[in-house]
Amino acid sequence: MYFRNLRPLRLLLVALPLLILFWWIGELATQAQEEAPNAAVHLAAIAPGLEEQLAESDAPVSFLVVLTEQPDPEGYLSRQGLRAASRTAKAEAIYRYLSGFARSQQAPLRAWLDKQGIAYRAFYIVNAIEVQGDASLALALRARTDVGRLTANPAVILSQVETLAPANLDTANPPPDPPYGIRQANAPVAWGLGYTGQGIVVASQDTGVDWTHPALHDQYRGWITSTQTVSHPYNWYDYWGAVNRWNCDPDPQVPCDDYGHGTHTVGTMLGTNPTDGQIIGMAPDAQWIGCRNMNGGNGTPASYMACFEFFLAPFPQNGDPQTDGVPSKAPHIINNSWYCPPEEGCDLESLHQVVKTVRAAGQLIVVSGGNEGPACSSAKFPITIYPEVFSVGAHNGAGNITGFSSRGPVTADGSGRLKPQITAAGDTVFSTIPGGGYGNKSGTSMASPHMAGAAALLWSAAPQLIGQLDETEQIFLKSATPVLHNGCGEGPEPVSPNNTYGYGRLNVAAALGLALHPGVITTTVKTVLGPLVGISVTLTDSRTNGQQVGLTDAAGQVTFQRVYSGTYGIMATGNWASGGLDVALMADEAKSVEIELPAIYYFPLIHSDGGVR
Repeated sequence: MYFRNLRPLRLLLVALPLLILFWWIGELATQAQEEAPNAAVHLAAIAPGLEEQLAESDAPVSFLVVLTEQPDPEGYLSRQGLRAASRTAKAEAIYRYLSGFARSQQAPLRAWLDKQGIAYRAFYIVNAIEVQGDASLALALRARTDVGRLTANPAVILSQVETLAPANLDTANPPPDPPYGIRQANAPVAWGLGYTGQGIVVASQDTGVDWTHPALHDQYRGWITSTQTVSHPYNWYDYWGAVNRWNCDPDPQVPCDDYGHGTHTVGTMLGTNPTDGQIIGMAPDAQWIGCRNMNGGNGTPASYMACFEFFLAPFPQNGDPQTDGVPSKAPHIINNSWYCPPEEGCDLESLHQVVKTVRAAGQLIVVSGGNEGPACSSAKFPITIYPEVFSVGAHNGAGNITGFSSRGPVTADGSGRLKPQITAAGDTVFSTIPGGGYGNKSGTSMASPHMAGAAALLWSAAPQLIGQLDETEQIFLKSATPVLHNGCGEGPEPVSPNNTYGYGRLNVAAALGLALHPGVITTTVKTVLGPLVGISVTLTDSRTNGQQVGLTDAAGQVTFQRVYSGTYGIMATGNWASGGLDVALMADEAKSVEIELPAIYYFPLIHSDGGVR
């Protein structure tokens, strides 16, 4: 009994040193991990401005968590064979893809945030989440492998130009003629042809809209004329919710404008005075929907992203953007009279990703060019600098560029691209203001809604162009009234296009003249041996450098449809390049062009299957 009782003790004495040794090794490993940096440990990037903001603030800071994995909507459309699909089909596909991608990729991070009790707002148009927190939260997020970077979410104040108030601002009615910007753009010519924006929905991403204004009320898509009732869901979204709704209905689902800017821009797009039928907007029979992206004139990258999500697939005020969006209710055209300077913390990359996605869905993004002029390269802030948006500068009543209108070329991103692309009225523009009145405002913010309204007129006249953004933009550039200039590096002689006026002043009548009377160019490529099959043919617009490319068929032909009057260069390319041909095309003309090459230029390669390549 005695020795049997000692056996467990002997085993314990043998095992105890081993247990102590294992514990000591574990402690050393833990200390090494805590004390020595490990190069393999992930630590996501953080924007310098955000890092400084977190270090200086005692209160929680709003910032964006951009995840490592990001969607590729354009690639998705290509893989699905939807690049040539209708605008609605592309919007539906992109929404389903993006929302599903975000739900899958964000699930672990959202579960972690829920466990920590941290409130957040998830986005899908960029795979990102908005949070509020301190430096310790930022550090914990940076340590996650699913987090790509942290960026700031600064409040950016709206850029405006002071306007002298005319003596008749207190009157209830606008002047007897359409405002000068409407007349200079020749919009009444479109009205006379019966094209007034019917069937087109424009969107306002701005300070809000006074939907009860008599000149805007009936054009609000939420207003149901037949029943004299209103339905705000899917037609209005307020990113700021019930926060600081000064001079607004306490219900955020009801449209309002606490600053006056958005009401003015919507009036320029489509306003009509019901008392006498006087038109003050470009497209009086278009409809509008809106998103309030600014609170008291201050917006953030998150608020801009949220509004773009709403326009891509509208959802109710308290709905989930990732599950409750309805792409079929998306607007055709989005006006953006705001900017987001990187030096104030705006993330250049995420906003670019947003506009690329919206463009892929077939929505035209019209943007004010900026009020930083007259210096060259003053067109420098997102989103106007991106190639995927149509940027608008401002001219005055005499048609001359305003002093405040930003100029190109764009050097902020090193691209040197031409901006703005076009100019429209932006000095002392008469339009609607909250409370049922009218007033004047100045800025490129006033110029861009002229362009948005012009696009509504064009698409109501030529619905086959809806969602065809490259073609639509080419029409407006070709039809703009040229203004020669050379003030920003264009060379010794004044030219058009240039970095001050772009391609010139907006001209709706000329745009409709092109769109309603397209021509056709059929190109045949051959040698004395016969037609050449599978040869690339490029058609280049001599005015805009816009291109169409096609491959020759069995007859050696490529037919380019909807070619608009002007001069074009044509070139065939194989293992060689043909000499360029210049072709002039008239309205409604069908023209045939032959490119005949000496046989020496074409040496077909005979493959084992007998085919010719």
